[in-house]
Amino acid sequence: MIKSLKQNWKLFLIASLSLGLAPFNPPHIVGKLKWILGGNAFSGEHAMQAKDWFDVLLHGSPWVLFIISVIVHLFTFLMKKDKK
Repeated sequence: MIKSLKQNWKLFLIASLSLGLAPFNPPHIVGKLKWILGGNAFSGEHAMQAKDWFDVLLHGSPWVLFIISVIVHLFTFLMKKDKK
């Protein structure tokens, strides 16, 4: 699993820049994150529905995988540096 995360960082980057930012003006994930951070996502008249949460998952998962891949790369780099 970790090997797969390390090897596929380019794929995660491309997915983040394409699917993660689609549609591009403004990026859909930005609007959904503002909605969640604004506090109206969980209750109220304009609470997020199941399709909105799926949208967050769809547009956010490439970013999560890319960030995890970068963290794994940094961790292995620091471990190699520490052994020397």
